[in-house]
Amino acid sequence: MSSLPSGVPTFVLVPGAGGSAWVWSRVAALLAEAGHEVVAVDLPGDDETAGLPRYAELVVDAIDARTDIVLAAGSLGGFTAPLVCERVPVRELVLVNAMIPVPGETAGDWWANTGAPEAQDEAARAGGYGPFDLATYFLHDVDPDVAAEGEPYQRPEADVVFTSVCDFVEWPADVRVLVGRDDRFFPVDLQRRVARDRLGIEADVIPGGHLLPIVQPRLVVDYLLHTTSSVA
Repeated sequence: MSSLPSGVPTFVLVPGAGGSAWVWSRVAALLAEAGHEVVAVDLPGDDETAGLPRYAELVVDAIDARTDIVLAAGSLGGFTAPLVCERVPVRELVLVNAMIPVPGETAGDWWANTGAPEAQDEAARAGGYGPFDLATYFLHDVDPDVAAEGEPYQRPEADVVFTSVCDFVEWPADVRVLVGRDDRFFPVDLQRRVARDRLGIEADVIPGGHLLPIVQPRLVVDYLLHTTSSVA
């Protein structure tokens, strides 16, 4: 349980596919330096017996009795986040290059429902970087030494989560969306449109690709602490 003074939020950080908390490591360190308690949750992304209910359960267990929570979720973590918010009161939810589901959707269906494959193809043609591969779409703006550091923490995401229903009723009242201007996996125009259509809000945009917490940890922290404004 947190011993921080009342009014100082605890940041709970949810990873995307694979479930490795390492992706939040630089953000977590900077938030801790700023005086916040930080809980970066590691999820069993490669466990074929797990799914969204198990992911949500693990995040709720990690929160424990803490209060005054800011929940931040990246990429596939956007499917875990609303399940957590229905079980734990949060001060705010921040989605970072995240999938934004509608109630009852699966992560597997999200792609066709949002037009993500077409948006990816269009952005690739415009950017001249070609078809999907991990290096081109995820690591294009990641320092090679940082990528090498993270390699031991990476694991594949089990298929089960993509058929797991995101069974929630509604999003919490306070949600913000942070988008990487240079994201090749979820192109910026796609993310802006989905945020408008599904949450009724405008996404905030900063420089950086899909792994924003790794490539732009300071800007992400500034945003989490409410000091970053949107840039085009």
